[in-house]
Amino acid sequence: MMSFLDSADDDPRRAKRRPLLFFILVTVAVGASASTFTEPNIEGWYAGLSHPSFAPPNWVFAPVWTALYVLMAVAAWRTWRVAGTKSPEMLSYALQLIFNFAWSAIFFAAHRIGLAFIEICVLVALILATAILFWRRDRLAGLLFLPYLAWTSFAAFLTYAFWTLNP
Repeated sequence: MMSFLDSADDDPRRAKRRPLLFFILVTVAVGASASTFTEPNIEGWYAGLSHPSFAPPNWVFAPVWTALYVLMAVAAWRTWRVAGTKSPEMLSYALQLIFNFAWSAIFFAAHRIGLAFIEICVLVALILATAILFWRRDRLAGLLFLPYLAWTSFAAFLTYAFWTLNP
């Protein structure tokens, strides 16, 4: 039995794009799902926090994260083509996606800023590990993960600042 990613198609171009679209849809869906924790807490709880001076305006986050999710998905797709589904690279990718999702639940829904900081530090390490694993299989895939690593590192610093300002 063939999986969706490996399925045959009469149009070879469409068949080649299907796995890429799958990776984009799944990755963006993780981000969209996490926003269910974020959105209800922006106007109330988050707005009531003391914000560090370097905190970006709220409107910045959605377009930045959307672009990062697409870059992540392309990197994962490129790596999957070389490494396959049951590989350390795909396991690492899935694990970091889970931690990516969890941060929003911990920070926004549970309002546990200190725990969110610890969690995002683990996430940064997972992103770095995934970038290295991807790099070993496909250099461009590894490079495509670097903006995500940079932004999440900034988000970790921002989370720490929120934690210290809102004990």
